[in-house]
Amino acid sequence: MLLERLSQRAIAVRLDDVPEDGLAIARLAILDTVGVTLAGASEPCTQIAERALGAVGKGTATLFGRSAMVGPLDAATINGTASHALDFDDCSNSLGGHPSAPVVPALWALAEQEGASGATVLDAYVTGVEVETKIARGVNFHHYEKGWHPTATLGTFGAAAACAKLMKLDALVFTNALAIACSMASGLKANFGTMTKPFHVGQCARNGLYAALLAREGLSANPAAMEDPQGFLMVFNGEGKFDAERMIDEFAAPFDLMEPGIAFKRHPCCASTHPAVDALLRITAEHDLEAADIAAIRSWTHPRRLRHTNRPNPQSGLDGKFSVQYVLARAVLDGSVRLDHFEDAAVHDPQVRAFMSRIVAEPHPEAVMESTEHFFADVEVTTTFGETFRTYVDRPLGRDRDHPLPPGALETKFRDCAAPVIADDAARAIEAAILGLETQANIRTIGDVMREGVRQTEPRRAAFG
Repeated sequence: MLLERLSQRAIAVRLDDVPEDGLAIARLAILDTVGVTLAGASEPCTQIAERALGAVGKGTATLFGRSAMVGPLDAATINGTASHALDFDDCSNSLGGHPSAPVVPALWALAEQEGASGATVLDAYVTGVEVETKIARGVNFHHYEKGWHPTATLGTFGAAAACAKLMKLDALVFTNALAIACSMASGLKANFGTMTKPFHVGQCARNGLYAALLAREGLSANPAAMEDPQGFLMVFNGEGKFDAERMIDEFAAPFDLMEPGIAFKRHPCCASTHPAVDALLRITAEHDLEAADIAAIRSWTHPRRLRHTNRPNPQSGLDGKFSVQYVLARAVLDGSVRLDHFEDAAVHDPQVRAFMSRIVAEPHPEAVMESTEHFFADVEVTTTFGETFRTYVDRPLGRDRDHPLPPGALETKFRDCAAPVIADDAARAIEAAILGLETQANIRTIGDVMREGVRQTEPRRAAFG
């Protein structure tokens, strides 16, 4: 059965099997996720999730950005929501979503409860990402285009697998965890642009952790819940719309975090807008253009990406994160796209609204729907003095190993994310600990530093660009 085969391969993953550059990516991904979670801790969606649970002040797991500890399931929910609150977390071409945010909050909460070592956490993280992304290879992109939010639906399996691996569950119980996860997966793209999108991640982190805990306690499930006629594949994708063998044949060969790799975000908005932003910034820099010099902008992107980013009239900050027109206007007017651009008031700035009228976003006429190469953009700028400049970006910076961010960029991003929330010395200690994760005897020590370093003043919002 499919889940049995997946479980066997997941259990067989060893850190010794992961090349050093793959481990370096994994450490940076965990660091990046911790950073964006700290930055998202004070967002309204995170605070709502916390209030609704009413669980602060009791438990074994750190609540990021707070001095409190809560129960592991509550920590996974709240920290998971925070990790995606700013849409600044990493991405995956295979997943069609965000690979680390579903896994790290669930794994961190469990690791603190269990007193797990850093090496154990790193091994579990690599395993969780591999499971979710290989399932994704078997169901995408029909799964994505049908309206499911893969970060949430498939991230549930990543969280469950990571937690099962950390608890060293045997093959039978590990399979049960994934079978339980089949009934817990959920998340609709209809809620993009609202607080429910980041809550998807909190929910799937919790559900993945809960599935693994339930399996450890003996809850039964159908080991054929993936391929059953009324199982995950048929219900979520439908007959003829998946390839189950791709999940198995390509498992850890290569590891997905290496090929196609983890995509790290340069801009704090929907990744589908990033290629157009990079192309436009390149044009304005190369030709020394300012907003007053620009008469019109045309952006062509893959229809799969434009479907949820063609928003010429965003009504909120969250909505603005998914508006290619809005982020392009900000890129021109401010020279970068920053977190403070996604305040509700910023989206209604009259100057920005006026400039957005010069921007047209269209599907690229040569796009191939079956292709996995869908993170490109073709941008054309017409100036007020009659010149036209056009640039094509195949993938944005940070999208893969062939388009890396500048060296040290992720470490700088982590410090910027952490700065409003925790003291600088605590942030430096956390950064060093995560970048040397295998040397940490107990992950709880990092949580201790995080809680003790929380700033007592009201956090200010960091400005990223």
